[in-house]
Amino acid sequence: MTSITAGKTPTQRNTSVWRQRDFLLLWGSQTVNETGARISGVAVPLLAASGFGASTFEVSAITALTWLPFLVFSLPAGVVVDRLPRRRLMVFCDLARMLLMLSLPVGALFGAATLTQVYAVVTACGILTVFFNVAFRTQLPGIVADTQLIEGNGHLSMGQSVAKLVGPAAGGILAGLVGALRTLLADALSFLVSAVLLGLIRAPEQGPAKAAHTPRPTFTAAVREGLGFVVHHPVLRPLLACSSSTNFFFMGLTGLQVVFLVDELKASPSIVGAVFSAGMAGGALAGMFAGRISRRIGTARVTWVSLLAAGPLCLPLPFAGSGWGISLFAVGLTVISVSQVLYNTADTSYRQHVCPPELLARTNASVLWVAFGLIPFGALFGGAIASAFGIRTALLVCVLGMWGSPLFLVFSPLRKIRDIPIEPHGN
Repeated sequence: MTSITAGKTPTQRNTSVWRQRDFLLLWGSQTVNETGARISGVAVPLLAASGFGASTFEVSAITALTWLPFLVFSLPAGVVVDRLPRRRLMVFCDLARMLLMLSLPVGALFGAATLTQVYAVVTACGILTVFFNVAFRTQLPGIVADTQLIEGNGHLSMGQSVAKLVGPAAGGILAGLVGALRTLLADALSFLVSAVLLGLIRAPEQGPAKAAHTPRPTFTAAVREGLGFVVHHPVLRPLLACSSSTNFFFMGLTGLQVVFLVDELKASPSIVGAVFSAGMAGGALAGMFAGRISRRIGTARVTWVSLLAAGPLCLPLPFAGSGWGISLFAVGLTVISVSQVLYNTADTSYRQHVCPPELLARTNASVLWVAFGLIPFGALFGGAIASAFGIRTALLVCVLGMWGSPLFLVFSPLRKIRDIPIEPHGN
């Protein structure tokens, strides 16, 4: 089996990813795409509440419909992505999501838009997002050299953090200026720009490598093969356990943080925005320097070191007070953001190194299915603990749960590995 970067020239392998045209196009596509998604994350609930008079429960259903497709469609998406031209599939997903978003203002123009249509659009976009994300996570190894995966994934994480920082603010400003319905045009435009940027990438499609005369496995067998690779791999299995546990407790914390800041700490909306902005800015900086930090600590070791080291700085978070005491919450949120970017960068890079090309999409899909599938349950867990024992106790439980998650890695073979093996596809 050949390396997925065997075709890279020495010049390309030694050139910063920021100077590689195809990487810049991929980075731009993801950043624009993510920004548009964050804009619609503000505009769609506002549209449901103000335009259709949706109740609190009906608005919350939009979030559930956004995440539910990851639980239902991730595993099938891995098989589909492995059998189709991946970049073309991503372009199709972008264009389809653009048309779906445009259907809401067009429907409103003719007086036909309803809350049911909003639900249908959100669900369909969620399904397409699953296929897009699974395909997107296979792209980087075909564009940069193996030795640049950490740097490339770090910069992609930086783009995500920038989108999380800019998107909600832009969505709120646009909704205030032109209304929630017209704001969806910006999201539709972001999908179009993303599709164009992907179409300009020159690197050849990285199709799945198949042995000669080997029959294609059945759909079910293909799903089991991808999931089995993760479950039986001595390093990918604890990484998945750590990611799932971290996501679970982080979403428990996320579901409570606005209520905690506003009700408990009496923070104004501007202070809440500043706290979240500090967290996203920290994540963006971590992504920018993820390559340097990882090489100094160890490109594999940074997975558990980043999460363990964050724990003591996050422990004061549940004990934050009003006034200047809010800074404790801001520091904790920033540290969480930094540690997660460093962890996710190394986790994704490790998976891209050790997975055979023909299994990468299905492996990514298996990870998304488990790690993202637990997200709604984490939010419910945080709410249940807060209802039973108080919001500060719930936050403390979530922080301790996140701090304990890297123990899956400490008591695994990864603890003895300093750097990601550069030779791909090995165990």
